[in-house]
Parts: sequence; C-alpha cells; structure tokens
Amino acid sequence: MNGSVLLYVLVALVAIYYLRRLLITRSIRTYSPAEVDSKLRETHGILLLDVRTEKEWNHGHLKGAVHIPLHELGRRFEELDRHKNKEIMCYCQTGNRSLTAALRLKRLGFTVAHMKGGIAEWNFQNFRSERSS
Repeated sequence: MNGSVLLYVLVALVAIYYLRRLLITRSIRTYSPAEVDSKLRETHGILLLDVRTEKEWNHGHLKGAVHIPLHELGRRFEELDRHKNKEIMCYCQTGNRSLTAALRLKRLGFTVAHMKGGIAEWNFQNFRSERSS
C-alpha cells in the first residue's frame, strides 16, 4: 500500500511539473518565420536574439541579430537592458532553446517572443538571411 501511494504522489508531481511548464510556455508569444519577417518589415521595435552556439552563429544568422548563446544568457542578460522597450524575438536552430531563453528573459521582466521552428524553418521558407563573413 505504501509503495502505491508513493507512486501516485510521484506521478502527481510529474504531472504538475509538466502542466506548469505547459502553462508557462503558453504565456510566451510564438511567431512563425513569416510573421517575424512581416514584423521586421513593419516595425523597428523588435530585437532579434540568436541564442545558438558560436559555431551555429558563424554558419549564418539573421541580419541585425544580437548573439548571446543560451548557456551564456544568465550572465549576459544585462546587455539586453537597453532593449527593455522592445520585444525581444528569440530564435535558435529549431525553436527549443529560444523558448527556454524567452522564459528566462520573461522572468527578468523583458517583453519576449520566440520564432517557431527557428532559423531552420526560416531558411526553409526562403526568407532573408545573412551569412557571416
């Protein structure tokens, strides 16, 4: 009996964790690459934040983006303070790391969003991109 109660408690805790994560994740604005392209054409109130690794950044990135790898974001977020009046559009390779970055920045008071599908989807849809020199 004690073992089954413990199992139920463990299952409940895991369910609560994933439900909480889902609700928090849903609080982040998500844009498709087409919507990001449109927003970039219409307004200058967006900052593109590339959270990929240095190697990925050097392979190619979106024009005008700021590069802070996800693993450095915790110690470098102050670099974004001057952009608090803008929406920070996080992107990565496929959209997973950018969602994590957006969640971290939201907790710090930034207005954030992330690009669904990342730069892979952006490139697939043939939008403007800039290769590093």
